[in-house]
Amino acid sequence: MSAPAGYAVSEANSRGRAIDEPLPPGRSQAQRDRDRIIHSSAFRRLEYKTQVFINHEGDLFRTRLTHSLEVAQIGRSIARSLALNEDLVEAISLAHDLGHTPFGHAGQDALNACMQGHGGFEHNLQSLRVVDLLEERYAEFDGLNLTFETREGILKHCSKAKAEALGDVGRRFLRDERPSLEAQVTNLADEIAYNNHDVDDGLRSGLISLEGLSEVALFGRHLRAVRQAYPMLAGRRLVHETVRRIIDTLVRDLIEQSRARIQAAAPRSPDEVRQAPRLIGFSAAIEAEQQTLKTFLREQLYRHYRVTRMTAKAQRIIRELFEAFRDNPRLLPPDYQAKAGAQGLRPVADYIAGMTDRYAMREHRRLFDMNEAS
Repeated sequence: MSAPAGYAVSEANSRGRAIDEPLPPGRSQAQRDRDRIIHSSAFRRLEYKTQVFINHEGDLFRTRLTHSLEVAQIGRSIARSLALNEDLVEAISLAHDLGHTPFGHAGQDALNACMQGHGGFEHNLQSLRVVDLLEERYAEFDGLNLTFETREGILKHCSKAKAEALGDVGRRFLRDERPSLEAQVTNLADEIAYNNHDVDDGLRSGLISLEGLSEVALFGRHLRAVRQAYPMLAGRRLVHETVRRIIDTLVRDLIEQSRARIQAAAPRSPDEVRQAPRLIGFSAAIEAEQQTLKTFLREQLYRHYRVTRMTAKAQRIIRELFEAFRDNPRLLPPDYQAKAGAQGLRPVADYIAGMTDRYAMREHRRLFDMNEAS
């Protein structure tokens, strides 16, 4: 692996950790961050958190865990081509969804509605809260004490009102600055991963069809190319070959466009990157195709009546759990009871957000089903 460029985050230009620690022997700071994330409880829980399909609906559908691994793989490939810090991209990728609720965006929307008037809820901020405060593993500090650059990458967006309370990691939102190139790469690797695995999962589920997707330019032209090259190919191999080629096209375009923008802006350090316009991005043509695919998935998959039914069930579970714990904090586990007394409803949101899909369903049964043991 070639040495990172001057515009990449490195040991020499990192802003370090909130609490100083001895340098990790045999590892870089970003590798230490990655390892701490992998060993965290929140990371393990991602295995049983929804991406689009509830975990128990099928063993082969993506979860938040497999999604995070796919983001890391795509992100590292892009970072290597642009001479960036691969380990930092991996750390951000593996941590970016740690704060997600059970039941995907349906759970987040329900919990945010419950927390209106109490600071709201946003999974991006919750991911930062997990690594800064909620993980309890180390003797000398709460959270994971990650480097500034990993924490900056986790926080993709934030309102100015909330940024003011976040200290150093929130300042770029107040100053209209950009994050590191590694954070920008991870953001778009996330987009590449979820669009394409949602296509794959949607086809596997039968909720969308090859015929419908063939009308979407990005998918259709790759599908036609695969069928022309392999006329007898069908089933899962046809889908996989098409999705594989789409990912390759997106990654290649992103690398080429980003390399040109970096060369034009000529940043010499991460601080100069922060003052420049966003330098990681697709060409206009590919960006337009990406948006068309997103629109198709939103209309045909995410709003499919079967997904909508599960969304309604999931939101009811989240809402009823929240209301039960809000109205009677003694229903919470003892450690959360103590926190709720001092911190209002935020510990209730922390407890619910930390649940896996199946734990949330089990906890709901414990509270509302007379036949379920408490």
